Amino acid sequence: MALTSAALEHPFSNLIESLSEKYEDRKYFSLQKLGDSRYEKLPLCIRVLLEAAVRKCDGFYVKKKDVENILDWQQQQNVAEVPFSPARVLLQDFTGIPAMVDLAAMRDAVAKNGVDPSLVNPKCPTDLIVDHSLQIDFSKCAIQNAPNPGGGEGQGTPVHSSPARPTLRGGQCGDQRGACSKGSCRDPPASSGRGPAVQIENTPLLCPFHLQPVSEVETAFKNQEMELIRNKERLQFFKWCSKAFKNVNVVPPDVGAIHQVNLEYISKVVQESEGFVCPDSVVGTDSHTTMVNGLGILGWGVGGIESEAVMLGQPVSLTLPQVVGCKLVGSVNTLATSIDIVLGITKHLRQAGIGGKFVEFFGPGVVQLSAPDRTTIANMCPEYNATVSFFPVDNVTLEHFKQTNFSEERLEIMEAYLKAMKMFRSYDQQTEDPQYSQVIEINLGSIVPHVSGPKRPQDRVAVSCMKEDFLNCLNEKVGFKGFHIAKEKQKVLVPFLHKGTEYKLAHGSVVIAAVISCTNNCNPSVMLAAGLLAKKAAEAGLTVKPYIRTSLAPGSGLVTHYLNTSGVLPYLSQLGFEVIGYGCATCVGNTAPLPENVVDAIKQGDLVACGVLSGNRHFEGRLCDCVRANYLASPPLVVAYAIAGTVDIDFEKEPLGVTSEGKEVYLRDVWPSKEEVLHIEEHTVIASIFRDVKIRMEKGSKFWNNLECPESVMFPWDPKSTYIRCPPFLNKFDKEMSGPQSIENAHALLFLGDNVTTDHISPAGSIARVSPAAKYLQSKRLTPREFNSYGARRGNDAVMTRGTFASIKLQNRFIGKTGPKTLHIPSGQTMDVFEAAERYQRDGIPLIILAGKEYGSGSSRDWTAKGPYLLGVRAVIAQSFAKMHKNHLVGMGIAPLQFLPGENADSLELSGKERFTITIPEDLSPQQELTVKTNTGKTFRVRALFENQVDVAFHQHGGVMKYVARRMLQ
Repeated sequence: MALTSAALEHPFSNLIESLSEKYEDRKYFSLQKLGDSRYEKLPLCIRVLLEAAVRKCDGFYVKKKDVENILDWQQQQNVAEVPFSPARVLLQDFTGIPAMVDLAAMRDAVAKNGVDPSLVNPKCPTDLIVDHSLQIDFSKCAIQNAPNPGGGEGQGTPVHSSPARPTLRGGQCGDQRGACSKGSCRDPPASSGRGPAVQIENTPLLCPFHLQPVSEVETAFKNQEMELIRNKERLQFFKWCSKAFKNVNVVPPDVGAIHQVNLEYISKVVQESEGFVCPDSVVGTDSHTTMVNGLGILGWGVGGIESEAVMLGQPVSLTLPQVVGCKLVGSVNTLATSIDIVLGITKHLRQAGIGGKFVEFFGPGVVQLSAPDRTTIANMCPEYNATVSFFPVDNVTLEHFKQTNFSEERLEIMEAYLKAMKMFRSYDQQTEDPQYSQVIEINLGSIVPHVSGPKRPQDRVAVSCMKEDFLNCLNEKVGFKGFHIAKEKQKVLVPFLHKGTEYKLAHGSVVIAAVISCTNNCNPSVMLAAGLLAKKAAEAGLTVKPYIRTSLAPGSGLVTHYLNTSGVLPYLSQLGFEVIGYGCATCVGNTAPLPENVVDAIKQGDLVACGVLSGNRHFEGRLCDCVRANYLASPPLVVAYAIAGTVDIDFEKEPLGVTSEGKEVYLRDVWPSKEEVLHIEEHTVIASIFRDVKIRMEKGSKFWNNLECPESVMFPWDPKSTYIRCPPFLNKFDKEMSGPQSIENAHALLFLGDNVTTDHISPAGSIARVSPAAKYLQSKRLTPREFNSYGARRGNDAVMTRGTFASIKLQNRFIGKTGPKTLHIPSGQTMDVFEAAERYQRDGIPLIILAGKEYGSGSSRDWTAKGPYLLGVRAVIAQSFAKMHKNHLVGMGIAPLQFLPGENADSLELSGKERFTITIPEDLSPQQELTVKTNTGKTFRVRALFENQVDVAFHQHGGVMKYVARRMLQ
């Protein structure tokens, strides 16, 4: 490849070299030619930042001073602000659709100002994976309860029993329009656009409530059919995006979960960009984008606002991070899975207080971890509050890629480049160890099987202590671990009938068990271990109680392929863990409704029922609002707890189950050995299946290929659509910014405490029937079972704004109990948060939010900032913020303000009912202290958490979208 004149004029053109004699046409920037001894002392993740700064140095976005600051990392960490331009952007559909809707709206805005709208395109390559809309409509054990007119989990998700015919209230579904072939169904026809009727190949057109029993083979297919029909509008929009925008690749539904598709097919480790070989890097609109760190790829989660900026050519700005060296030593316990290891590491690192830092793994223990083990550990990075969890490439990584779809040439280029850049590790060579900000040592031999819960991923519980720990949770006061159940009620048993058989529920009874989420599905060892355990258990005569909502949602078709090839898939299905489709389901609250008799029993006994899942998120109420205790566990333990039917069990002393012949079977009897798992993995996870699934992904499904979409440059918004609306963020867009404005006489919309998560703020899961969002959808003539979920409707700002702060677990100090309510201070009335905000806006009153520590912790969601912005919130005053959420607020023009050290709302004796005036100067600077005055005469200072001048510019323009649009107009 010939060097362009621009490359020759590059300020670091003297560093350009050919990769090797064989690959003379591959050029790269050789950082070793800097001749600086500091380079080889840098952590390898910082070397990636340095390479990007050198290659992208243009004197405008990236200056020579930035390169020097990164090279001087030992002195500049936690001090210097540096830009980073990742190689690509990764979007999933829930967080991706708002980003793409905003880009479509930006085309409208620039067109109104006389600019060619086709110029609005991502400058950075962007992959969008449609994986989060899958719901469990069909499963082997699902019982039809509906239509379900009530609120709560699973709202709007019709479920079909298999193998039994669905049972219906009233004995009919009742359509009289002739859409359903049964002839008496009140369901609207599929052509109405409301989409409940389903056409399955070689069957009559049937509404969801008259579909025939589902065979095991058809289950995933029918769930996928429902997903496609339910989300047709969104999919048409995504397909339009793939055609209308340059640099956008859409991976259609029914391919796989975002992180697994990223790992298996999109990630390159080393790639070519603008004529140069360089490290692969990525930012994604999902906090678990860090999963690629396990392959030696630098990447982390950002908000939709930040991702839009990167897509449009803006670098990510970050404070040069501290890098914690996590030294792994010792030998892995024979019973410990990668999930046990990750939960152990999560606890160690969480306790070490590494928030906002990079973590880089080193030490002799690393070589014991396979590439999938490393990606599983890296996936949980947000749970121990780090920004990055980096495993540099070594021989284990190379061996992994030999089994995937990497060609020999790609592998040769990768190895040659990484070794030339000293980005390749030999973990047993201590002389290669970089200098870290601090070192934390973890002995892998000390890690034993664990689960995590019952409400937070960092609350690890040894499986051997589970029975005792759960009893303590019942006794403890209500909090992160406790449920405060009276002693006399802890042994209650509630009988109920299910399919003609009586069962009994107690505290600790498992009612949801899901092997789901790419946290584990990327890892063949734990998935095969689950399959082998299921095989041994089934052969021993053990079963799973039929009322337990079991499911298996593989991360991609690759997983199904090796589970099937190994012969374990039928046994998983026999125990109820059949493949229900590809994508997130239970982990994002898309669990099918529990059988009504189970829900009634839980309510009757006020039981602490349990869910067990192999995911990474399990905050209270996320899986199902009547399931109060949820545990993260490895896939084999999910199967084990499903068989046991309870978490109130000591696996060492109590049998997993009893066969029909009365034989007791213990967990140790069916637990597979590492040797068994490794043997099957070596013979089933082979390169050919990676190629087969890649072909399937590129070919696409018949539905996707036949899906029609507009051919226009600008998206033709449908005013009747309840899924896709042109967002109002640029409605009052002027070419020139008006400058910062002080906040005068604001009221507090909410008065919140500590640990308010993005689950509390952002709309997620099902849409409750009595919520403001439901009222809006009902006004559009939709019935409750047509509501779909908040995630599916993220492209509709009217729904999402009404769902902001609509969590049933929100604890607002104005109210004194959980629920999505607040106090409208001028009237003294209690009302829904949206209704109060709407009333404040009608009266022209600006709003703020008062909060405690760690405001906005949890997964990445851009609506945590967009929603408050549309509610009229101008500032949030908190003791501390989760960094990612703080960035979201900045990106939407909301000021993140922090109480000064030692101060909070209580120490300042704030009731929250005051009127607040916050003076914002025109010459606002990063980290500046501002004055807050109240109408009661109290004055206090807060720190504006703008990290750099870019943050300040975003705030002054009213958010990143207006900032970027104005730059385009200029």
